[in-house]
Amino acid sequence: MSDFNGLFQTADWAQEKHVPVIEAPDTVTKGEVFQVKVTVGKEISHPNTTPHHIRWITVFFQPEGAKFPYQVGKAEFSAHGESTEGPDTSTVYTHHEAVLSFKTDLAGTIYAASLCNVHGLWQSTKAVAVE
Repeated sequence: MSDFNGLFQTADWAQEKHVPVIEAPDTVTKGEVFQVKVTVGKEISHPNTTPHHIRWITVFFQPEGAKFPYQVGKAEFSAHGESTEGPDTSTVYTHHEAVLSFKTDLAGTIYAASLCNVHGLWQSTKAVAVE
């Protein structure tokens, strides 16, 4: 039986275009909604073509001490320049960026995962404190 261990890749997002970049406050106010933005290819642009693109970004939050994370949201990207005329014949391209909001009473870790159709699964994390 296999598991997810080793399937997700990670790296420095400033050097690797596949890593999802999490932009969120370092500290949030207990019970107040805050915004999280996740982008793939923030520093080094990631291709967005029919044969090479980001399919989705998923965001999780795991409160400190919790056994499992909560799935906060998922964005799927469906337009990559394809049309009935063939690959990269359209002018419609989805940009690989997700913006969502949530609230928490507990500090924890935001996890972002993304899928490149050519280079697989990528992840990153960001700690969030609560005041």
